[in-house]
Amino acid sequence: MIIVTCPINGARPVSEFVCGGEVRLMPNPQTTDDATWADYVFNRNGEAGIKKEWWCHTPSNTWFIAERNTQTDEIISTYLYQGAL
Repeated sequence: MIIVTCPINGARPVSEFVCGGEVRLMPNPQTTDDATWADYVFNRNGEAGIKKEWWCHTPSNTWFIAERNTQTDEIISTYLYQGAL
């Protein structure tokens, strides 16, 4: 069984979590052009390696960031969002 460590609730089975996708900086919708906005909405970085991803512990609705190696599926660290990526 895969165990994920929630920063609030501790070690829990992966079945209690949902991955919300890679953490990416959103361009300012008021000042960005259409091409940049379309790139943000439709394109993702598919390279294998260590990624920062949004994860949610669904029983408590706790959203946090996990750094995960997409080649090995190993979760390296988890932490709450601090306002800077």
